[in-house]
Amino acid sequence: MTTERIEINPTITMGKPVIRGTRIPVELVLRKLAEGASEAELLEDYPHLATEDIRAAVAYGAASVAHEEVVLLPEAPIPVKSF
Repeated sequence: MTTERIEINPTITMGKPVIRGTRIPVELVLRKLAEGASEAELLEDYPHLATEDIRAAVAYGAASVAHEEVVLLPEAPIPVKSF
């Protein structure tokens, strides 16, 4: 999935999703937010970012997780101790 603000190009950061027109990986934006950085801090630290870029990165991350395949494994039997 790409949006007008996110691009995947094999010649940029080995194909990892980045903010279009930059080399700023979506992963970096998400990691910084997870570490507690505010939107204002990101905009200050990365002047090429816009508020819409940060929102697009979050939306991209959410969509990526939503499309993951989840495989449920059967529960292992509980061992019974004999005395």
